[in-house]
Amino acid sequence: MRLLKPCAVLTALFAFQTLAADPPAPADPPVANPAAPQAASTLATAVVVSRTVPREYRLDGIVEAVNRSTVSAQTQGQVQEILFDVDDYVEKGTVVVRLKDTEHRARVAQATADLKSATAQVKQARDEHARFKGLFDKKNVSDSAMDKATAELAGAQAALDAAGARLAQAQEQLKYTEIRAPYSGILTERKVSVGEMASPGQPLVSGISLDTLRVAVDVPQSLIGPVRAGARALVYLPDGTPLESGAVTVFPYADSGSNTFKVRVDLPAGAAPGASRLFPGMFVKIGFVVGEKAELAVPQASVVHRSEVKGVYVVDASGRVHLRQVRLGRALAGDVVVLSGLTAGEQVALDPIAAGVLRKAQAAARPVAGDQHD
Repeated sequence: MRLLKPCAVLTALFAFQTLAADPPAPADPPVANPAAPQAASTLATAVVVSRTVPREYRLDGIVEAVNRSTVSAQTQGQVQEILFDVDDYVEKGTVVVRLKDTEHRARVAQATADLKSATAQVKQARDEHARFKGLFDKKNVSDSAMDKATAELAGAQAALDAAGARLAQAQEQLKYTEIRAPYSGILTERKVSVGEMASPGQPLVSGISLDTLRVAVDVPQSLIGPVRAGARALVYLPDGTPLESGAVTVFPYADSGSNTFKVRVDLPAGAAPGASRLFPGMFVKIGFVVGEKAELAVPQASVVHRSEVKGVYVVDASGRVHLRQVRLGRALAGDVVVLSGLTAGEQVALDPIAAGVLRKAQAAARPVAGDQHD
């Protein structure tokens, strides 16, 4: 191997450093993607504005049926037939439970016979009274005989009235052997079985009516003042649709443990068909509107859902698109309240899909533009 002299080594090292310092031949300068700002200018946007919205407090309520009752036996008898089961719809006046009525029919027959006998006795007493009255007018009978005939007629008439009352009672007891629905509704519970002996006052079946519903809610003490003053109440269906309420009833006392007042919010008459998704026992939201306040709002179409995160695409003054996480409030008519993440005057994209595509294009073009700048 041939060794280089020290001077030759220094000369070669200097030449390498000089070559490394010289720049390579200039290439064609990269051109930034001009489509990004142009696309941003054609992207449909909306301005984040401050709106005056109702000041609303939402509480959890429980749906109740206004008509809910347990039908009990009003006479004694053996349960002969149960015509409906749980979850069956029953029309008003339909027989639900039938008791054995053999004894009751016999009492009706006996009372009917007693009435006929009393009617005959009254007729006889009336004829006797008329005959004695004619003789008394001719002074042919004494006053005591006339008084006796009058008393016998009154006694027969009283016996007739008593027989009529006994017949009415027997017929009423016979009607009690057929337990009928007091209103149209759904059977919720059977408390007896066929063959059992029912006594007066014993519960037989329970049912509810879905025609008229209401919502019971516990209102905090701090909010009960505006509610008593006539605050507007809204019932929110399971899909979030608000439903105007009817009458609002506030109980005149507070619970000593929770310091809350019980309030009943009636659904308006005729609202049951629209609220067919509500059933007794369900939890729903009740909103009490107690004033107004200013809040930021954006169109619902601009909101992007990414798993548990919600955001909007914000378009800045230079046309750049940014994904901004936001915290949303309640929904308005076509809009949604923004609690945090935006400021008034910012632009949000109305088409999140197009905004996402444009954002990716801008992100891809940004390094190229950066190299040109450098």
